[in-house]
Parts: sequence; structure tokens; C-alpha cells
Amino acid sequence: MECPGSRGNFNWWARWQAGGRDALLSRPRGRRTGEHQVLSEAEQAAVRQAVLDQTPCDLGLSGQLWTRRLIGELIFKLYRVRFTEPGVGKYLKRWGLTFQRPDKRAVEQDAEAVSLWCEETWPAIRARAKADNGEVLFGDQVGIRSDQVTGRTWGEQGRTPVIRRTGNRFSVNAMSAISTKGRMHFMVFTESFDAQVMCRFLARLVGHFDRKVHLIVDRHSAHRSKAVRAWLADHADEIELHFLPSYSPELNPDELVNSDLKRSLPHTHRARNQAELAAETRRFFQRRQRQPRIVRGYFGGRHVRYVLDE
Repeated sequence: MECPGSRGNFNWWARWQAGGRDALLSRPRGRRTGEHQVLSEAEQAAVRQAVLDQTPCDLGLSGQLWTRRLIGELIFKLYRVRFTEPGVGKYLKRWGLTFQRPDKRAVEQDAEAVSLWCEETWPAIRARAKADNGEVLFGDQVGIRSDQVTGRTWGEQGRTPVIRRTGNRFSVNAMSAISTKGRMHFMVFTESFDAQVMCRFLARLVGHFDRKVHLIVDRHSAHRSKAVRAWLADHADEIELHFLPSYSPELNPDELVNSDLKRSLPHTHRARNQAELAAETRRFFQRRQRQPRIVRGYFGGRHVRYVLDE
């Protein structure tokens, strides 16, 4: 007569004899990952690539941003298969996709010009500056308004906090330039930004260096004006301007300075007039000048790391 459990004992003993200790290790039960999926691997790859390369409206759906519902509609449109939103979510997780806030790009931006800048133009500028022992800086201008409130604050749930500010509207402007060495130069002014202001900033900038400056800026009309070109021609040994591709502010690390400025100002005393706003703006730049580590950190942004790549 067979003893209780003798068959089970024989099974493990047989496994031991066939494969040793490894044969006794427990194995996961149930379906293997990816087994018996409704969509084939090729179909999944096609949907994943469509989500990465296209917007919903490009594919005949509504909206600019992908949601699980819209991805489910895309799957039904392509393969006539219905999925619940949780079911779509499982595929998205398997594909390595996460829900993110998208970056914004101008439709006028030329992707080929951006690639050319990063792969050829910028390395050539850097090489020229290194050859003549020059200094490379990225510059940009920014406007700050009295009625601008950025950031968040704490408050009671259901009751929006109120920020008190003057009803008078006024603004100041600033021009700054930064280098990968942590240097920052700036000028705060109250008039509109034009060619005359640009020439004044350039004159102040070259006064800080005993070698040639290579300044990289966007294609603002003041940067390319006849007056600025004439001034540059008279100071060709001191400074040279280089222009970023059109509609590509994300390539300029000085844009991160502007964002930092607008985040920081609400945490200081709220200006009641233009003079106070100009003083607060000036204090921000002076503080950053004493913090070269932070200035160098602007070049660590996702879209401007190309500047540091050799």
C-alpha cells in the first residue's frame, strides 16, 4: 500500500536526481509576462511609436495630448479591439511610458537648424573661442512686471490665498549674460529694449574682459539691427555675436536665469513702484554673481547640456 505523500516524495526525489538543488527551486505560476496578449508585439510597437511621434489630432482624434482614453480609441481605430483605461495603462507601463508635462515648441522651429547648431555650429564657436583664448557667454533679455505673481503658497483647503499688491502697473527690463565658468554680467534698465540699449550692454560687457568675447543670443530684432552691426564692426577685436536658431529659446541657458528671476522675486518684498522693482531685480543678479555654483548649474538643464558636451 502506498504511503500518504509518497508520490510527492518521489517527485522531488526524481527532480533532485535529474537536476540537483536547482531543480527544487520554486517557479512562478501562471502566465508568463506577455503571454496571450490581445495585441501582438508588432501592433504594440506600432501604437507605442504613434504615441511618441504624433499627437491625437495628427491621427484623426481630438486634442493635442495623449490620455489613456485616447490611446484606447487609437487602438480601436487601428485594430478594432476595445480596451478599458486600466487595460491601456498596463500596456503603457509595459512600454516604459509615463504621464508627463510636455515641453512647448514653436511650430515655426526648424528641427534641422537645431541639429546643425548643436552638432556643428556650437562646437565650431567653442573651438574658435578656445583657439584665441576668448570668453563664451550666453545672453538674453527679460521683462518683469509689477502684477506678475508666480509660484505657490500655503492656504486653507477650499479658500484660495490672496496676494496683496499695488494696483499700479509698471515694469523693468534686464539683460544678462552667463558663462560655464560661473560668471554673470547684467544690466537693469527701465526703457524698452532696443538697439541703443543693446549697444550699451555690449560696451559694458567688453569692459570686463581683456580678451575677445563670443556672445550667443537669440534673433531679436535689436540684436540684428543696423546700429548694433555698426557698433560690432567698430569693436570686432573685442566681441562677436552668434545667433541661436529661430524659435529655440530652450537652447539658451540664460533663459533659465530669467525663469529663476521670476520665481525668486515674489519671495522678496513686493515692490510698490518702478524704483523698488528695479532694486529687487538688481539684488537678485548681484546675489547670483556671488553664487557661481548656481550659475554653472543653469548649464545642467536638460536642453542646454549640449553646451558642456565635448
